[in-house]
Order: sequence, then structure tokens, then C-alpha cells
Amino acid sequence: MSNSLVLVINSGSSSLKFALIDTVTGEATLSGLGECFNLPEAVVSWKVNGEKQEFKLTGLDGHHQQAIDRIVALVDELGMKDNIVTIGHRVVHGGTKFNSTVRVDEQVMADIEALSDLAPLHNPAHVLGMRAAAKAFPTLSQFAVFDTAFHQTMPEKAYTYAISKEVCQQYNIRRYGAHGTSHYYVTREAAKRINKPVEASSFISVHLGNGASVCVVKNGESIDTSMGFTPLAGLMMGTRCGDIDPSILEYLLKKGWTPERLHQELVGNSGFLGVSGLTSDCRGVIEAMEAGNHDAKLAFEVFSYRAAKYIASYMVALDELDGIIFTGGIGENSLPVRREIMRLLKIFGYREDVAGNEAARFGAEGIISQPNTPLAMVIPTNEEFVIAQQSVALLNAEA
Repeated sequence: MSNSLVLVINSGSSSLKFALIDTVTGEATLSGLGECFNLPEAVVSWKVNGEKQEFKLTGLDGHHQQAIDRIVALVDELGMKDNIVTIGHRVVHGGTKFNSTVRVDEQVMADIEALSDLAPLHNPAHVLGMRAAAKAFPTLSQFAVFDTAFHQTMPEKAYTYAISKEVCQQYNIRRYGAHGTSHYYVTREAAKRINKPVEASSFISVHLGNGASVCVVKNGESIDTSMGFTPLAGLMMGTRCGDIDPSILEYLLKKGWTPERLHQELVGNSGFLGVSGLTSDCRGVIEAMEAGNHDAKLAFEVFSYRAAKYIASYMVALDELDGIIFTGGIGENSLPVRREIMRLLKIFGYREDVAGNEAARFGAEGIISQPNTPLAMVIPTNEEFVIAQQSVALLNAEA
């Protein structure tokens, strides 16, 4: 077993994902999930030697601490605790304050909490996870890796909204993006696959999942991305609406809607769930579509069409394009979605390799475009590995 394991924590408002990452191989020695926090059914589950185990949390609060305490006990039981060198946290929104990985201290936690308006479901929960981890591992350093950091290289023309400069400056309104850790990882892996330095390559990275975004990466740097001031913008998602005419919001407010109801509608009741009327899960939508459900078919078409439109629009940002990369839960596994997006991009010369597309699923990477046509590929993301690597790099730099 490696003596350089990093405990990677992704703490959400009602859940907590964790993984012990080997910083040499990128493999997860152990991974698990705490879910249904603040509900009677709250539980932490993990797999050991292929066998799923779980631990029921008690009460209706304090579940982040309980979950991390159970993780500590688990790694101790498995003889892994002494191999953990540091803890890395995924943080959704760093605003303009954070453009790289930082050591976690009281000021950093306060700054992350101060940015909660930009990611209200995520940032407060990240700090809960940090405080719980600090209590459980008092001798270990902790580091925060920000989803927004990779996008800090965007030029002004890409991140500027066309509203008054005064308002933008007063409230720090700009495009921030998200999924940066995923886009960073897959574009670097893609460069290796085509034997080209990442600093001399250009890709369009398509992260499709319950959250979804497209990012155009030129010479290894993000130069535009579909998520905006918050992760609500851009593509249609599981329960998020993506791009929407702002006048619709004004219209609903005039009709008596409260800001709270409006927020819930856009963030929790829209996307796959809203259009299909059935589920936020792409798999369920496709099953219903194949069974003849009209609204499910519409949800599938809206999702695929928007993704293809973003990919096409981002070609104008590049002088050349080395490839399109599909990643994320849907991007890595949904054959129908990838097939439809490829079909919609036919005017640009994309042609699906049927066998390649069918093979690149369930953890398998591969090329899904025909030979001698523009390149499209699937690369499974590994955000945890990036978080582990960057945490250890900063730890070593400080030593």
C-alpha cells in the first residue's frame, strides 16, 4: 500500500463523498458516500473488497461530523490511517478570491463561507466538512481545491456580462464557471492520448452529468465555459434549467412568486425533471423515451441539442480543434446522448464510430468518431486524483 494516501472529501449540504486516493496511481483505495443527512435515514456506505457496508447515523443533525468520525474509524480498522498524509477538499466556488489550491485555515474557511451567495448549496457545506475533518484529524494539513480556479484564465471578453461596469465591479459579477477540476484532468489526459503537449493542444471538454458544463481549453488553459456567475447557467441539467431569458424571472416575480420559490423552480424543479415530469435521472428519461413517453423524448432532445449548440459555438474560440472530450456520468456512459450530439454535429464532419461508441462506457475510455473524421473521445474524469495531487504538491512545497 502506498504511504502517500490523500483523504479527498466532497462535502455537500445533505451528503458527503469521500475517497482515499493513491497519489502515485490515482486509484481509490477506499471510497464511499454519506447521504440523507439531517433525515432519519441518514447513512454512510462504502465498499471493501467489492462488498458494500454501511453505518447508520443517529439523530437529525451533526451528521457531517458523525460521517467523518466513522471514516476515521474505518481507515483505522483497515490499517490505512497512518498512510494518510493530508486531506483535500473539493470547493465549488472560489469567486475571484481563490485562483489556486490553498491551505485551509480559519481565514480561508471564513472566505469560503463569505462566497456562499454564489454557491448556497455547496460552500457552507464544504466548511462543515473542513471543520469536521480538522476535529477528526487534528495533526493533518487540509487543502481546498476550487472548481472555479481553472477558469480564472478566461479573457475579459469571455467572462464579462453585458451589464454596467459599475454593477459588475460592486458585486463581483462575472462568469466564474465550475467543473474546472474535471475539465483540467480530462484535457491533460486527452493530450497524452494524441501525443501532443497540453500547452500546444486545444479541446472542447463536455462534462455531462446531473450538473453539466462545456469548456473550451486552449494551450492547456480554460478560455470559456458554459456555467456562469453560478453553476445554474449554461446547459440543461438534472434539476437545473441552464440558460433562460431573464425576463421570465421578472415576469414570474410580477405574478407574485417569491424569490425563494423562483430559486427552487430554477435549481430544483427544472432540467430533466421539469421537462420530462418524471425524473432528474438521464437513465430514467431514456427508458421512458424508449417506451414512447413524449415528454421524456423532449427532455432528451432539449438536453442533447443544447449541448451540441454549445460545442458548436465554442469552435469560434479556437484556431484549431484537436478533439471533443465527453466525460461525467452521462458523458461517460450514455450511448444515446453521445450518439445524438454527434449526429447534431454532422455539419462539422463528425461521424460516430458505432462500435467505438458502444465500447467506451462504464469506466472504459475510447475514440467514438470514425477514422479520418474530426476526433471525439470519451475519457472518464478523476477529480479526486487532481485534488489529491494538488494537495500533496502544496504540502511538499511548504515542507
